[in-house]
Amino acid sequence: MTSRTSFKALSLLTLAVALAACGHSAPSVSQAKLRPPASPVKLGESAAPKQYFVELSGDPSDLSAQSVSSQQVSFRAQAKAQGIVYQELKSYSLLFNGFVVRADSTAKRQLEHLGGVVALYPVQKVQLPQTQVSPAAAAPQMFTARGMTGADIANNELGLTGKGVKVGVIDSGIDMEHPAFTGRIIKQHDFVGDAYNANDPAHTTPVPDENADDCGGHGTHVAGIVGGSDPATGFKGVAPEVLFGAYKVFGCEGSVDDPVILDAMELAVRDGMQVINMSLGSGYGWAESPLARAASRVIKRGVVMVNSQGNDGDTGQFSAGAPAVGDQVIAVGSVANVAFRLPKAVLSDGTEIGYTNNNSGHDAPLSGSMEVVKGPASSPTATEDGCTSTGGYAPNSLTGKVLLIRRGTCTFYEKAFNAQKAGAAVVLIYNRLPEHLDGVGLTPPTSNDPAITVPVISISGTLGAKIDAVITKGKTTLTWTKDTISIANPAGSTSSTFSSIGATPTLTFKPEVSAPGGSIYSTYPLSKTAVGYQTLSGTSMSSPHVAGAVALLLQAHPGLPAKNVVTLLQNTANPVSLRFNSTTYNGLLNYVQQQGAGMIDIPAAATTQVTATPSKLELGESQTFPTRLKVVVLKNSSNKAVTYTASHHPAMTIYGTTYTVLPDDENVASMTVNGKSVDGASTLSVTVPAGGETELNLAITAPSGADDLSQFGGYLVLKATEGSAHLSIPYIGFKGDYQAIPVLTDAYIGNTKFKFPMLIQRDADGDQDFAPTKPVYTLAEIKPGQPDQPYAFVHFNHQARKANLDALKADGTLAAELDRDQYMPRNAKDHYAAAGDDVWFTYSWDGKDSAGKTLLPNGDYKLRLRVLKPLGDESNPADWEEWVSPVFTLKHN
Repeated sequence: MTSRTSFKALSLLTLAVALAACGHSAPSVSQAKLRPPASPVKLGESAAPKQYFVELSGDPSDLSAQSVSSQQVSFRAQAKAQGIVYQELKSYSLLFNGFVVRADSTAKRQLEHLGGVVALYPVQKVQLPQTQVSPAAAAPQMFTARGMTGADIANNELGLTGKGVKVGVIDSGIDMEHPAFTGRIIKQHDFVGDAYNANDPAHTTPVPDENADDCGGHGTHVAGIVGGSDPATGFKGVAPEVLFGAYKVFGCEGSVDDPVILDAMELAVRDGMQVINMSLGSGYGWAESPLARAASRVIKRGVVMVNSQGNDGDTGQFSAGAPAVGDQVIAVGSVANVAFRLPKAVLSDGTEIGYTNNNSGHDAPLSGSMEVVKGPASSPTATEDGCTSTGGYAPNSLTGKVLLIRRGTCTFYEKAFNAQKAGAAVVLIYNRLPEHLDGVGLTPPTSNDPAITVPVISISGTLGAKIDAVITKGKTTLTWTKDTISIANPAGSTSSTFSSIGATPTLTFKPEVSAPGGSIYSTYPLSKTAVGYQTLSGTSMSSPHVAGAVALLLQAHPGLPAKNVVTLLQNTANPVSLRFNSTTYNGLLNYVQQQGAGMIDIPAAATTQVTATPSKLELGESQTFPTRLKVVVLKNSSNKAVTYTASHHPAMTIYGTTYTVLPDDENVASMTVNGKSVDGASTLSVTVPAGGETELNLAITAPSGADDLSQFGGYLVLKATEGSAHLSIPYIGFKGDYQAIPVLTDAYIGNTKFKFPMLIQRDADGDQDFAPTKPVYTLAEIKPGQPDQPYAFVHFNHQARKANLDALKADGTLAAELDRDQYMPRNAKDHYAAAGDDVWFTYSWDGKDSAGKTLLPNGDYKLRLRVLKPLGDESNPADWEEWVSPVFTLKHN
C-alpha cells in the first residue's frame, strides 16, 4: 500500500502531467483573434415564447386539494386582471403545485411578480442516458452483478423474490414481447410515441401509442435488472417476481421535455406503484428544481423513489444530477462489475481475445478469419498511432484486413477514419493501460465529416501488446466466433469513473448508496438484438439494481415506511476501495461523495435487527465550526443485546479543482465517540440492549492540514462481536469557507485561456464573434433568428443560487432589470475542445425595458451579471460576484 505522503505526491504529479499534456502548463490570458465556437447552452431572454414551470407556494403533499386548487385559481385570476398574455399548457397538484406555461420574455417577467409565485423555471430537455454497449452473451446471466450485492443469496436462501411488489419504470418503455417479463407488466402508459424527440423540431409533439413498447432499449435493460426472469435462458434480475408499471417517456432516441417525466411520476403514484425507478436526469442539479422537488414528494406519498446519480464523474465535483439530488430520493452511484462478458475472437497463436463493439450497426463478424496488421510506426509505446492525416497508411493498403491501433493523442474518430480511408475491414483499438477499453466515441467532429461505417472494436492494453508481438513475428490472423468470453475486470468492485461526484450545491449527501453499474448484462428488445440481451454500463444500470433490492426489502418487511428503506440500505452497505490511475488501493476508501454509504448488501439489509439513525451525516463547511457534534441512535428490535466495536474509517479527501479531482489520504478527519477517540487502532465497545436504544455522541473534526476548499468524508463502522451484521454511518464535510469557491472564472478555448465573461457580437454573416471595443448593436436581424444584440458568454465554474442580469446606463445607474435566474447549474467543462462541449452559457439582451415591452433609447450601456454563491447570504455583499461588461452602444431605428 502506498504511503500517505507519496500518494498525495503522486496525485500532484498526475495533475501536472495532465495539465502539461493539455497545453495548460503556462497558460496565457488573452483575447486572441480566435472566433469563439457557438455556445452549446443558451440562457437568457429572447422574444420567442418559451415553456416554463410556474411554482406556487406550498407543498401539495402538505396541503388539501382544495387549498391547492384555490391557489391555482388565484394565479389565473391575477394574470387575467393584469392582462398578461400567456398559454397554460398543464397544471399539477399531486407532486408539484403549479403549471407549465408558454410565455414570451415580457409575460415571463410579469408572471414572476404575481402573488403566490415562488419562481419560474425554464422547461429543460432530459437526454436519453448514453450507455456503453457490448454484444450479448450466449448464456444470459447476471450472476456476477447479483453476487456482488447478495441478490442471489436473498433469492435462494432468504426466499426474497419481490413477489407482488409493484415497481414503476419511467424510461423508454419495456419490450412487451420479451419472455423475461411475461405476464408481469400490470400497468403501462406511453406518453410520447416512438418518433418523439424533444431535440428534433419535427418530432416534439407527442403521438402516444396504445402500449409502452420499447424501441430504444434503455428501459428494457433497466427493467431486466430490476426483476427480469427468463426460465429458458436462466436470466434473473434482482427481484425476479416483481410486478411492473411501464411508463414510456422517451421515443426511440433523443430527449424528453421534463414535464413529460413529471406526468409519468404522478401517474405511477396514482397507479399504486410501491417503488419507482428513474434512470435519467440532468447533471449539476439542485434539489429545488421542479423534477427534484417532485421526486422528493414521491416519498411523502409512501412510494420509494430510486434515481441514478448520473454519469458525469469525469467532469469533477458537484456533478450529481437532478432529480437524484432531491431530498429523500435514493440516489445511486455505480460500481464496476467484477467481470466482463465479451464476444470472442481467436488469434492465430490460440490466444482468446475478448473485445467490445463500439460502432452501433457495424459489429465485428461472427465467423471467418482476417489478417491482422499494424501501422509502420505502431508499437506498444507509440503515442500518436494512426494520428497523421493519413494515419501513415497507403491507399487501399488495408483492404480486407484488421488494423491494430494503440490509443493515444488524437481522437478515436481520427484513428478509425484514417483506417477506413485505407480500406480496413475492422479497426482494433487497444488501451494504453493494461485494463480493457470499454467504450470508444466515434461521433464525427462536425456534421460535414463522414461517419465511420466499419466495425471498430476495443480491447485491453495487455492484449494489444500481445497481438503486436505476434504480428512482429510474422503473418497473423484473427478468427471470429459466435462465442463469448468472461474476463476479470481489474476495476471490479470499485466506483465507476463515470459515476457522478457529490456533494450537492448545498453540501447535502449524495449519492446514498452504490450498486453494480459497469458492464451489466440484461434484457434488450428482441427487435434490436437476436438473443434479446445486451451489456450496458452507466448509473442507469446501478439504479434499477437498488430498485430491485428495495422490492426485496418491502417483501421482507411488509409495512416498512418508504422513508425508512434508505436507512437499511445505508446502514449495511460496504464502502469500496479507491481506484486511481488504473490501480486499486485496497485499504484506502474511495470518496464518500462518489460512492455514498458504499455498495449495498441485500441480505444484511433484509436481516439486520439493529438500525442507526440518522443513516448519513452532513457536516457542512468547517470555516465556523471545525468540529461538528452529531448524535446517532442505535435501535435494537431483537430480544438479544448486541455488542459492537466502533472504529473510524476515513475515506479519501477530495482536493484539486472543480474539474480535476485528486485524492488526499494524508489529511483526513478525526472522530471521537462518547468522548473517546476511535481513530487508527483506537476502538470503543458499544452495547445496544434487547429491544432498546443506545445513543452515540460523535465529534468529527475537519482535517486541519487539508487544502481549503477540499471535501472530506468517512465512516463510523460498528462491527458486531458475534452474529449480527455490521453497521456503517457515512459522513461528508467541506474544509474551509464554501463561499470562497469562485463561480465566474476564465476558461479555455483550445489551449488558450480567455477572460470570461466576455461580450459577443454577431458578424456580417450572423456568426457570434468577440465584440470589438465599444461595439454598436442595431438590434436588427442579420439573418432570421440572429439579431444584432448584445450577448455575453459566461463560464460558471460552480453552481449559483441566483444569477441576475441587468442593463446599466454608461454611468452605472440601472437601465433595466433583465434575467432573474435561480438554481443555476455549473458548466460541465472549463476547456472547449470539441463541438458541443459545455463550457459557457449565453446571456443576451433585446434592448427592452424591465417589462420587456419598450425599446430603451439609443445610447451607451453596459451589462451587469451578479451571481449569489450556493449557500450565500443575499444580504452579504461578499457572497455575490459581479461582472460588468465594457460599454457598448445601442443604435436602433
